[in-house]
Formats: sequence, C-alpha cells, structure tokens
Amino acid sequence: MADRILKFALAPVLVAQALRVRKTAASLPEPPGARAGRTGKGPPLRLAILGDSSAAGVGARHQSEALSGRLTELLASHYALDWSLHARTGATTKSVLRKWPGGLQTLDIAIIILGVNDVTRQVPLRRLLAQREQLYARLQRDHGAMRVLATGVPPLADFPLLPAPLRHVLGHQARRYDAALSQQAKELGVEYLPFNLSLDPDMMAADGFHPGPTAYRHFADILFRQIQR
Repeated sequence: MADRILKFALAPVLVAQALRVRKTAASLPEPPGARAGRTGKGPPLRLAILGDSSAAGVGARHQSEALSGRLTELLASHYALDWSLHARTGATTKSVLRKWPGGLQTLDIAIIILGVNDVTRQVPLRRLLAQREQLYARLQRDHGAMRVLATGVPPLADFPLLPAPLRHVLGHQARRYDAALSQQAKELGVEYLPFNLSLDPDMMAADGFHPGPTAYRHFADILFRQIQR
C-alpha cells in the first residue's frame, strides 16, 4: 500500500524520468554475430537461451563478446554443443510467450534471462508469476527441457543510468520481484541464479543500463559453473 501511495505521489516525476531512460537504454543496437550453431566435442548438449537485451548481447560489439558467445566457447571445451539464442531488446515474459521462438527444438537446458522489462513496464507480480509458470512448463512439456535455469532480476537501484527517485522505486520493486521469482522457482524445480555481478561503471556498457563485455564474461562463467553442476 505504501509503495502505491509513493508511486502515485511521484508519478509525474517518475513518468518523465522513465521516458528519458527508455530512450537512452534503447540507443544501443543488438550486436551482429551467430545466434545458433554446433560446436565442440564430447557428450551432446542441446541448449537454448531466451531473453531480453542482455541475452541478446546489447552492450557488446559482437556476439562473440556477449553472453552467448562467451558461454558457448566455454561449453564447447566439454560438450558437442547444439545451441540457439532467442532474444530481443524489450522482451518481457509475456512477449516471449506470445511470440514463441520459431525452430526451438528438443532441449537439455533452457536459460531464461528476463525480468528487467517486467519491472520497468510495471507488470503486476501475480501476473508475472503466472506467466513464468507458463513459460517454464512450456519449455519442459513441449521441448523436453531437463533443466531450466532462470537468472535473477538485477538490482535496478544500482544502475548508473537511473536517476533518483526512479532508481529507488524500481530498485525496491526489483528486489521484491526477485524474491518472489526465486521462491517460485524453488517450488517448481527451476534453477534460479541470483544476480551477483558488480555494476561498477567498468562493468557496464556506455549507456549505463546494459552489461559490457567484462560483465558478459563474468556472467558466462557463472552460468557455465551452474551447468557443470
């Protein structure tokens, strides 16, 4: 209730700040590079990454510097990897469900990188949880995903681009959503990876909103270790 009152009181300021932030955050393009492939030697592993601009590699110059490139390079040393990336700027859990990735085959592991846009677009938490449950179930039921890995919601209060009071309001909401998504994942047997990367300026892209190549490298290391478990 207090959150609603605060957002209502600050609504004019928050709306103006959000519009400026959205324009700046959309200024960087998705990088070129492969979004699917087969590589490596070892036991077979079928992997798909679904998500938003961070999954799409915004903030990197090429997919080889982005999450998919870094992660597939690590996995190729251990597996005969068949992988695909299905991500776009602005994606929400709802938009992924609505426009389901074409050509998505049977999977061993699905990685979900969503949440920031669900928060910034003010998707009600109860609705988001229902959408996530549908997303996980579809990957498991229709594509046979043995493991689903969902990454945590980043601490929006620490994003350099976000001004006050917008950063405080979104930061509080991001923490609340992250806790609820983590609990839901535990109940559904989904592996939930809390976001524990530093958001220092040298880890961020030039827009102050997306990860930079260094952050993507660390992010890939975290996912690789989780997959190896």
